Amino acid sequence: MDSSRDAGSTGIHSGWARARWALLLGNFVTGCGVMVVAGTLHNLTLDLDVSVPVGGQLIAVAAVMMSVGAPLLAALLSGWDRRRLLTLAMLWYAIGHAACALAPDYASLLPLRALTVLSAAVFTPQAAAAVGHLAPPARRGQAITFIFLGWSVASVLGMPLASWVGERWGWRSAMWGVSGLGLIAAVAVWKTVAPGVRPAAMSLKAWRGVLTHPVWMAVVAVTALQSAGQQTIHAYAVPYFHQVLRATPEQISLFFSWLGACGLAGNMLLSRHVDRIGPARAVAFTLGLIAIGQIVWPLGVSIGWLALLVTPWALGGFATNSAQQARLVQLAPAYAPALMALNTSAIYMGHAAGAASGGALLAATGGFDWLHWVALLWVVLAWAISRWAARREARSRHAVMAPA
Repeated sequence: MDSSRDAGSTGIHSGWARARWALLLGNFVTGCGVMVVAGTLHNLTLDLDVSVPVGGQLIAVAAVMMSVGAPLLAALLSGWDRRRLLTLAMLWYAIGHAACALAPDYASLLPLRALTVLSAAVFTPQAAAAVGHLAPPARRGQAITFIFLGWSVASVLGMPLASWVGERWGWRSAMWGVSGLGLIAAVAVWKTVAPGVRPAAMSLKAWRGVLTHPVWMAVVAVTALQSAGQQTIHAYAVPYFHQVLRATPEQISLFFSWLGACGLAGNMLLSRHVDRIGPARAVAFTLGLIAIGQIVWPLGVSIGWLALLVTPWALGGFATNSAQQARLVQLAPAYAPALMALNTSAIYMGHAAGAASGGALLAATGGFDWLHWVALLWVVLAWAISRWAARREARSRHAVMAPA
């Protein structure tokens, strides 16, 4: 009896160990695709003859589509086998980026971009829900943060490479690169994710309960606010480097590589320790690191000096999102698919808000001077709400554990 139980446990662990690498790759491709416009924005705006704020609308519109699409598609596709769903999402991503690369002008690129990123709205939350379903409860947080290392690796390799390719061979070449990676990820997911993974579908009543739960929705709001804070600067970083710091394409690529390497290191540390220190405490710490980087942003008089100054931000940037995912799964494992979808929606809602607020500031002031202060305001709000949610959850937990 015991040996049978051990064999079954070993099978679950083995299946998770294989699938997590493919899902990490899928998140890497997703991250590359999401960041490819920001990385090539300078070249894209010149090639399509549009202003930087107008080009930034590609980021904002895509973010709105992902924000709205994540919960809606999670509800519509809840009964699908996750192996099939995640594979098709990667195929859609590959085809969509190929179509974007062929777009003749900005007017046709905008809707193509909006449709393409719907697959990102599916892949990221459903990959987290799937690996959370496969992993044993004691390692659920580690499993989720592990596959989100793909986003960190995308910032190490994908964002700098997209920026360099965009400057040297044009933004269309970067789009083709994401398309090819999407095909590879689709094959990897199909070969390694076991069939039959179907987290329980949620009823309308269950969705209503999730959407009206004050603590869960507060945690989701933290994701949206911190995402807006990061994207307010991040969406316009490449034009800033060109126009203000007079950086070369190679310097910009090295800057993103350094930040991405720090982000990967931060995510790896989080993955190792998140189950021990607790996701809520990890979020508070990483938000503080982001705030430090935003405060010192204007002190970067050269791109090399700026890279060193914002290292704390880089360490905490991607780790915050990973900790938020683990936090939500810990709060309500039974509602993980819905909460993962809502959290992904919040990430991209923050992207849209950050890109829009940054673009509005650029249009109104004609300069970059105020971006970091608005970004900091978003993050401070996120930290305050995160602390409130943590205290509220602690009180509820103590009330349940207290003797009658």
